[in-house]
Amino acid sequence: MELRIENVSKVYRGGVSGLCDFSLTLGPGVLGLVGPNGAGKSTLMRILATVTQSTEGRVVWDGADIARQPNNLRTVLGYLPQDFGVYPHLNAVEFLEYLAALKGLDGRAARERIDGLLQMLNLTDVCRRPLGGYSGGMKQRVGIAQALLNDPQLLIVDEPTAGLDPEERVRFRNLLSELGGERIVILSTHIVSDVEAAATEIAILNQGRLIWHSVPEELLRAVEGKVWEWVVPSEDLIDVKGRCLVSGTVRRGDGVHVRLIAQTPPDPDVRALSPTLEDAYLYRLSLRREEAER
Repeated sequence: MELRIENVSKVYRGGVSGLCDFSLTLGPGVLGLVGPNGAGKSTLMRILATVTQSTEGRVVWDGADIARQPNNLRTVLGYLPQDFGVYPHLNAVEFLEYLAALKGLDGRAARERIDGLLQMLNLTDVCRRPLGGYSGGMKQRVGIAQALLNDPQLLIVDEPTAGLDPEERVRFRNLLSELGGERIVILSTHIVSDVEAAATEIAILNQGRLIWHSVPEELLRAVEGKVWEWVVPSEDLIDVKGRCLVSGTVRRGDGVHVRLIAQTPPDPDVRALSPTLEDAYLYRLSLRREEAER
């Protein structure tokens, strides 16, 4: 089981670039795909899901070019797009049965699979209610269920935890971790904590380009010894943000506790902190911006 993305670029009308010379090879596991809004994550997801084609380069699934032989991938693909929609007058069971038929699943096997997914995603009690009355988080769970209907070998989920409450988000992270042991899972998100909890590999996109791909531990090592806490008065916060890369602030009785990333301590009173994946992600983006400005 292998997915190869070879020098893929996507140029839209007007010469707008969505992806530029993107290459990556993936095997079983969970890839966390992160980057700022507009970085090209959704463009890449749509290409991998055979919804759109690249302008240059190719994507190869187990030896087959998906642009020339899309059905080789589509039969084993599960896809949750960012703009997932439902038929409001159908209930969850009817909707999933309809999608199972489109995927060519056997009727009896589909019903068993749907029952299991409804239970897994905590939808059993509401599965006969029209989808139009579902909350955003409930619709998102139905979207996750449809992506898993055919027990896919390649699962692509674009911003899957949008609208989920904290308990649902933790449940879904655990589910992704379990699924990644026997298939390729691509999790595209701007929520770094989701990636930190589930990903075995991380890829960072910025302005359509791949700027980092490695295991989480290597990304964290790159920022080791560069994360600090600095307690400053509220009136100094704007100045600190102007001089330092700040990843978080907490206001307390003794002042604002600023979490920042710097090569050397910005003040004698700072204390060193253990880095998080979000620190490492922000640091990597800042290095890229500095390189672009040179």
